[in-house]
Amino acid sequence: MPERTCVTVWVVAWTLLSGGCSTVPAIRCAQGERPSVTETLYFGRATPTGVVSDEDWAGFLRDVVTPRFPAGLTSWQAVGQWQSADGSVIREGSFVVNLVHPPAGTADADIAAIVSAYKERFQQEAVLRVRGNGCASL
Repeated sequence: MPERTCVTVWVVAWTLLSGGCSTVPAIRCAQGERPSVTETLYFGRATPTGVVSDEDWAGFLRDVVTPRFPAGLTSWQAVGQWQSADGSVIREGSFVVNLVHPPAGTADADIAAIVSAYKERFQQEAVLRVRGNGCASL
């Protein structure tokens, strides 16, 4: 087999094999559970002019988050740190929101709107979003 053909066969085989390895297995939920997505959002409190107050946060939850996830959410205060675009480590108080929702629907667009609104309203550089798949039951 000519060298060029061997390389082509190897590249095609590697592409097919590595693509198969990256597939996420389907989640199998137990009886009474349903597939769900868990989203955890981290909102920094520091702004260029001070901090996001508890009252400002309560208003943001009421006006922006709750209308998009009326079925429920969990929110708490935390202290965290992150690396800014200029490389410095920022330590600040945070608000954390945990959302559990079905895999289908408008959740992605709703969360993008929440993140965008927070960044704009409170002059934030970033909002961390962590997503995982699982099963949920009530």
